[in-house]
Amino acid sequence: MRRFLRNILPIALITLALASCKSKQELAYFNDLQMSTEGSIPVNLTEIKIEPQDELLINVSSEVPEATAAYNLPFNNPALTSQDLKSNSMTTQKQTYIVDNAGNIVFPVLGKIHVAGKTTLQLAEDLTQRIAKDVEAPYVRVELVNFRIKVMGEVLNPGSYQFDREKVTVLDALATAGDMTVFGRRDNVTVWREENGRATYHRLNLNDSKVVSSPYYYLKQNDVVYVEPGSARSGQAEYNQNNSFKVSVVSAIVSGCSVVVSLLIALIK
Repeated sequence: MRRFLRNILPIALITLALASCKSKQELAYFNDLQMSTEGSIPVNLTEIKIEPQDELLINVSSEVPEATAAYNLPFNNPALTSQDLKSNSMTTQKQTYIVDNAGNIVFPVLGKIHVAGKTTLQLAEDLTQRIAKDVEAPYVRVELVNFRIKVMGEVLNPGSYQFDREKVTVLDALATAGDMTVFGRRDNVTVWREENGRATYHRLNLNDSKVVSSPYYYLKQNDVVYVEPGSARSGQAEYNQNNSFKVSVVSAIVSGCSVVVSLLIALIK
């Protein structure tokens, strides 16, 4: 027995060490950079375009509110008076607009404007040029309010998350959702995206640093990030299911035996 233990113990220790090393690699991101201390990788920054059903926050302001108050009121909050505008050197009131299915918004004074397909910067420049015909030195800022990403699968806190910026990566989404669990596959993360009436998807390998060059690394509004579970999670689920079945069987047997014993006691009495 001792000889058997002396022979098997080193093998077991080596196997355990190899398994430990493998698990560390599986839990790490960008494995190909482990031996590198610095470098650079080109990125493919996705340009966010306005789409139907997007909610836009449009701020119109002026450096000279005294001169532009009469024109500025319709663009912002009609409840404000010229005196309210004069009390601040820079006036900024918030208005949100929902893009309709045709890609348009109805903007005060200017009327219907087609905005789908433009970036928020392009729309801001377009509105600035239009408003400048009536307002001196206007400043327009456009923000995408409903930049929301859904994160599902093997993450700590799956759910739908809203971001206050348009530059969001897959790693940003995973970090917001509490990162992957130990069961998540870093080499198989799927990004689902709706484009031109079609649902497209792309699988990302976060063990490979070149993933930052993928057009799906930077996310778009309403993207869905799905982290696939590894084999360990499947094994655990099967184990739990088997145990649950065994407990149910044992419970049924115990209940049956209890009924039989109760009947025997009743007959004896």
